[in-house]
Parts: sequence; C-alpha cells; structure tokens
Amino acid sequence: MKTVRISLNSIDKVKAFVNDVTKFDADFDLVSGRYVIDAKSIMGIFSLDLSKPIDLNIHSEEDTEKVLEALKPYIVD
Repeated sequence: MKTVRISLNSIDKVKAFVNDVTKFDADFDLVSGRYVIDAKSIMGIFSLDLSKPIDLNIHSEEDTEKVLEALKPYIVD
C-alpha cells in the first residue's frame, strides 16, 4: 500500500480525479480524519472536507508507478 496527499479543491478536480482512478483495477481509499471512503465514489468524496489536502491510500503493488503518474495533477508535496 502506498499513501500520498492529494488536493481536490474544486468540483471539476473531483470529477476528473474519479474518472482517473476508475481506469485502474486497484482499490483506492481517501482518508480524512476518522473517515475512510472509496475514492471511486464521487458522492463519498463530496461528503469529506475538501478545503484541505487528504490522504489517498493506493492498494496496489504492481501498478503503483502508473497510478502515481496518472494522479500527478492532484498530488501535493
């Protein structure tokens, strides 16, 4: 499992992010405080506080580099 911080601070970013993660077979979880939701669920994402960066857990061993490359626009350092 790999964890990265991402920022989804606009509706367009959320829609694009969900489109990007659904292209992969891996499981993705977004973690904000004590809440953990499926990153492929647009309704779940909108239930989180998107004003600050949130953690993305990537549950994949083989495609991690491809996933990180595809999600580069959302990753914050």
